[in-house]
Amino acid sequence: MKKIIGFTLAFVLVTVGLINIDWHRLGKENAYVQVGDVTNVEETTLDSGEVVRRYVYETEAYTNDGEARDVTFTAAKELRQGAFLMLYMKDEAVTSYDEVEASDVPEAAREKL
Repeated sequence: MKKIIGFTLAFVLVTVGLINIDWHRLGKENAYVQVGDVTNVEETTLDSGEVVRRYVYETEAYTNDGEARDVTFTAAKELRQGAFLMLYMKDEAVTSYDEVEASDVPEAAREKL
């Protein structure tokens, strides 16, 4: 009986852990940008008549080693000017981002931003 309870508890913990994984960030490369001006605003009108805006940013991002990459990413809101972002990238596509402090940006990338 104790083994059944133990296996059940382990199964539940593993299942809950897998549900909470952010697949957009897991195993991705990082690059860093400093937010500049919005490049474009895409508007979509839903069936309900509501207008949804996506803010497009096209800029140069820098890897941990300071290597430059051209990136395009979107946000649901206009981002804060001058903020530092850590981008999560798979190949050339940005899958997610987090705002970080300037001190969290690797020195090689920070020198070029």
